[in-house]
Amino acid sequence: MPGLFAVDDKVVLVTGGTRGIGLMIAQGFVEAGARVIVSSRKPDVCAAVAERLSGYGRCEAIAADISTAAGASRLAEEVLARVPALDVLVNNAGATWGAPLEAYPESAFDKLWAVNVKAVFQLTTALLPALRASATADDPARVINIGSIDGIRVPWMEVYAYSATKAAVHMLTRSLAHQLAPEHITVNAIAPGPFESKMMAFALDDPATRATIEHQVPLGRIGRPDDMAGAAIYLASRAGAYLTGAVIPVDGGITTHG
Repeated sequence: MPGLFAVDDKVVLVTGGTRGIGLMIAQGFVEAGARVIVSSRKPDVCAAVAERLSGYGRCEAIAADISTAAGASRLAEEVLARVPALDVLVNNAGATWGAPLEAYPESAFDKLWAVNVKAVFQLTTALLPALRASATADDPARVINIGSIDGIRVPWMEVYAYSATKAAVHMLTRSLAHQLAPEHITVNAIAPGPFESKMMAFALDDPATRATIEHQVPLGRIGRPDDMAGAAIYLASRAGAYLTGAVIPVDGGITTHG
């Protein structure tokens, strides 16, 4: 079936697209022939990543802090000024916070709710005109939210606000999918397990801890960039056109343990 997984010439926005999982997804789309816009808070980092990824295809950058409603609106305005239609929105930007139970601060819940949940809702809503302009019955516009397996099962680390907000991302994904399906906009979530990222560096940079984590993964290894890029490209391609409201664990089988 030729072209089943093709994303050539699709316009893709990846928030938090300058490092970790976001960068894996952005590079995958660039190499697959899409036009990719990466966004993160730091202008210099955005520019450097866009320049590097442009060596593989088409990539540009828009710096924005989407932890506020004003920042999300500004990013949406800049995207709309550059492209008349958006085929794929990847809501990847996120934050985590770990601390013991009785020392866990209220500020962690405030910060992570703003970044991990409100920003997903606000940016998706602000970009609906661009998504609607792309959407057709045969080729829906796509929203891909990056959740976490820590929003599916209880994490082994004390990250109370993180796991709660990622569970909220999964529920928000289902709600948006239900609401937007009649407009030919699909909304799905990817729930990553352990991948190389700044968020996981504290654990994966220590050989003993890394070995422990790998032992907990049924497939016996940490996720690779192709694993994450492949899941996102599937959801954005014709192969994923009939899927909406799903939360897909990309975790080497960790969540099969219950």
